[in-house]
Amino acid sequence: MSLIALAGNPNVGKSTLFNALTGRNQHTGNWPGKTVELAQGRCQYKGEEIQIVDLPGAYSLVSRSPEEQVAEDFLRSGGADCTVAVCDATCLERSLILVLQVLALSPKTVVCVNLMDEARRAGLQVDTARLERELGVPVVATSANRGEGTQRLLEAVRSVCDGFVPLLPERAPIRGETEEESDAIARRFVLRAEEVASKCVEKNAAGKNLTRRLDRILLNKWSGYLVMLLLLLGVFWLTIEGANYPSQGLQWCFDRLGELLRSGAERLAFPTWLTGALLDGIYATTARVVAVMLPPMAIFFPLFTLLEDFGYLPRVAFLMDHRFRRCGACGKQSLTLCMGLGCNAAGVTGCRIIDSRRERLIAVLTNAFVPCNGRFPALIFLISLSFSGGSALLGAGVLTLCLLLSVAMTLLASGLLSHTALKGEPSSFVLELPPYRKPQVGQVLVRSVRDRTLFVLGRAAAVAAPAGLVIWLLANLHIGGTSLLQGAAAVLEKPGILLGMNGAVLLAFLLGSPANELVLPILMLTLTAGTGLGGESSTQMAGILLENGWTWRESLCTLVFFLFHWPCTTTLLTIRKETGSRKWTLLALLLPTAFGCVLCILLHFALLLIP
Repeated sequence: MSLIALAGNPNVGKSTLFNALTGRNQHTGNWPGKTVELAQGRCQYKGEEIQIVDLPGAYSLVSRSPEEQVAEDFLRSGGADCTVAVCDATCLERSLILVLQVLALSPKTVVCVNLMDEARRAGLQVDTARLERELGVPVVATSANRGEGTQRLLEAVRSVCDGFVPLLPERAPIRGETEEESDAIARRFVLRAEEVASKCVEKNAAGKNLTRRLDRILLNKWSGYLVMLLLLLGVFWLTIEGANYPSQGLQWCFDRLGELLRSGAERLAFPTWLTGALLDGIYATTARVVAVMLPPMAIFFPLFTLLEDFGYLPRVAFLMDHRFRRCGACGKQSLTLCMGLGCNAAGVTGCRIIDSRRERLIAVLTNAFVPCNGRFPALIFLISLSFSGGSALLGAGVLTLCLLLSVAMTLLASGLLSHTALKGEPSSFVLELPPYRKPQVGQVLVRSVRDRTLFVLGRAAAVAAPAGLVIWLLANLHIGGTSLLQGAAAVLEKPGILLGMNGAVLLAFLLGSPANELVLPILMLTLTAGTGLGGESSTQMAGILLENGWTWRESLCTLVFFLFHWPCTTTLLTIRKETGSRKWTLLALLLPTAFGCVLCILLHFALLLIP
């Protein structure tokens, strides 16, 4: 079995090529630096099994970032029988810098010029035969997203592994013993890349450059922000408008199934406490979480993934870069915030794309300032209850304002950290702006539903089931005629009121720490004195709140606290793993909580001035 390594710059379609070769559906988001850990897969070619390793994307093998270090170490180890150096045909000169470094470390190399379809649309012609003569190694043209050229690539790889292609002569090192020598070597790589590209690439003047035309609008300091806000508004409007009826339909189905299960329990003569624990606790809580979460996630994630595949998210990072730099942070942090909109734990892991440890810690500690998918259903419910007047468009506008407030507080917290616990100057970084690409809608739907929606939903359901049992027990175990759940809510009443809410809401946040999706179900269970949960529609939940004296003021304070409070348990465990420090994990818990408490207290006293 041969071992093949895929090396290349971020966003050259390397992971897409990996999927095309192995059939493994790995996530291939259209922004730089997504792959950090080694991914492995296998394929069969002419009866021979080939193991393929997808190395992290790197701009250079002169190690600066963790990704570059991993790629360089793997190639230096000599473990690969052949290295496939993947290039971007639309910007060959930049890709060749890394290719030349790969050739210096790995004499058994095949160069794959990918994205040939995009190069043709941009009016570029790449002479692969001339490129092969210039580099002295096999060169194969591919369009991995269409599956074009992959068989020719495998044939070239097999020829190299079997020794049918002469090895390259001894190459110069990729770095020197001194900084001056390293700079001189780097300049030689750059000059050689320019020379080779000038000989092998021809631009058709009649070619259309969609990327350049769109960037004039999307990267403009005025129109760029306007488009970003309109896109956010559109995504949120579609999510709110589209999620309501499916959510009600799902809840209706769960209710009917719950009735059948209850009838079966009665026929089997289950004790009352067992029926309550299983159906009113575990089943009802899990059903409520699934019914509330699934529809908005099934809409939000595909829309977000379409923007990702289109190539828009790196433009968001470009627009936000100077604002993060003013706060002493890194522009790549905006990319990790985008990941956090899906899941804060994923956003924390994504902070690995930031080279500077100081800036990476800032991004990790502030990622929970943006609402994850688990908070969106509750945010949408509270907005619909008190601030939208039944208008999905108005509700989307309020939700967009909430997200803008989250970003503003993220910038404020980043600046606070960079001037206190994490002092230092912001570093420079290279951010590739990929060409705009037509999203592959079918793959987007499959990937976003399976890799994001169902994954997050499964995690939430796994947490909701045992949590539902615990909450039901607290609601049904009484001391002096009062349930433990209501007793705990009474203890928290004064601090809850200080925050503009009440004890039941604050208790729901505390017990919902395993997953944000649990906060609303816990609140309903507390307010209904443990009489059951799971059958309430959004209208019925609103009625329960109003019967308990709920006002728009409490909705507003709860909305703010939903935006800013401690991360869920999964996110905290991820922070502990990524930082290796209890101190930073504790700070990650306290920082958003402090912001949320201060904002809610100030808001509460401000609202008291309103008659």
